[in-house]
Amino acid sequence: MPGFHHVEVWVEDLAVARAEWGWLLTELGFERTGQWAQGETWSTHDGPYLTLTTSPNLSRREHDRRAPGVNHLAFLGGSPAQVDAVMTSASAHGWRALYQERYPFAGGPSHYAGWLENSAGFKAEIVADED
Repeated sequence: MPGFHHVEVWVEDLAVARAEWGWLLTELGFERTGQWAQGETWSTHDGPYLTLTTSPNLSRREHDRRAPGVNHLAFLGGSPAQVDAVMTSASAHGWRALYQERYPFAGGPSHYAGWLENSAGFKAEIVADED
């Protein structure tokens, strides 16, 4: 069956990632389903899951979403009001809003979404349900 099985995000500072990503993933309906000294797993129901982990094999300490590779992860955020609530609360949890001057339609006139960047430079898009 096609689809993602999981996404693994390597982080430099696991404690900070746990706080920032943990808040965001909880807000989006994920729950932590596994935790170990070097990482943790977050999932919803029986679908794909997201792992945050650190590794001694990191080639550098900084993440650069503008380099070749993954630019951002896009998450379903529920209703427009739920997306607004996440965007409003994000700065208190280590995330900064991007493209605020065009929020909530930075992705186009029929794409209600917000973009966030955490302290490590990871970008997340929070997309509202379509009508």
